[in-house]
Parts: sequence; structure tokens; C-alpha cells
Amino acid sequence: MAIRTILNKKEDALRKKCRPIDRITPHLLTLLDDMRETVVDANGAGLAAPQVGVLRRIAVVVNENDEIFELINPEIVERRGEQQELEGCLSDPGEWGITSRPQWVKARAMNRQGEWYELEGEGLFARAICHEIDHLDGILFTDHALKILTDEQLTEFLEQQAAAENEKA
Repeated sequence: MAIRTILNKKEDALRKKCRPIDRITPHLLTLLDDMRETVVDANGAGLAAPQVGVLRRIAVVVNENDEIFELINPEIVERRGEQQELEGCLSDPGEWGITSRPQWVKARAMNRQGEWYELEGEGLFARAICHEIDHLDGILFTDHALKILTDEQLTEFLEQQAAAENEKA
């Protein structure tokens, strides 16, 4: 396994539509292993193959329990609700925005054995699933952003979230 270099948002590869996977190969399994290691090293919520320069429909996403899910040829099959929340990207470090995403999603994907399965996510995990699948179609979070935040706005947003969490406790 190896940690791969994450491409910057200016790279053309991030704006290209990825090709589907038609068979599971040792090369693909190595890519999945590398992507798992890379997303953990970067402390990310997900990583798509084009972010490491591979134009194939592969992504990994991390849930709230730090479990990593491998998605091969993923697609959203159901979505519910709406959330307007903070979002960023490993390919665009330091830039944050407020996006509108579904509150809950169900995705269908293949695992590393080539078996189809369904995955459900809510909140941050739903955002991560949508975000990574968007990458496979050349779409960046900034394309969805209702607002890109300045450093001051980011600080204010995070302070408001912390205050809201304290009120719940």
C-alpha cells in the first residue's frame, strides 16, 4: 500500500467524467488499498479516484465510526430531505463553503469482490457519499456551494455550531 498524491483543484483530471469498472483486477485492488491509506492519512471523509489521477468510477467514504466503504461504479438510488452544511475537499485545502445536499441517501455500488450492495448515509456521511460520487462526474463541491466562506465567516460558522451543540447538551 502507498499514500497517493492528492491532486489540486486546478488539475484537469478533476473535471473529467470517469469510466466505469468492468472487472476487478489486482491493479484495482491495489488502488483501493492505496485510496484507503491516503484518505486516512489526509483525515478526510472520502476520496475519489480522480483525486489521485485515476479516471475510473471508484471512491472510498468514511462514516462517523471511521469505517471505510469502498464504492465501485456507485450511484445514488434514493435521497431524502435537505441539509445546508459546511463542506470542503481534500483537493481544495483551506476552502470551505455551505452546500445543499440531501439529508439522507441510499447508494448502490460494487465491493472489491465485484458484488453489488446498498449503502445508506445520513448527515455528514450522506454529504461525503454525494461529494465523492460527484467527483466521478467531474463536479466539485464549489459547483454546489451556496456560499464560499472567508476565513472570518468560517470561524463564525464554527462558533455558531459549537454554541448550538452546547445548547443541546
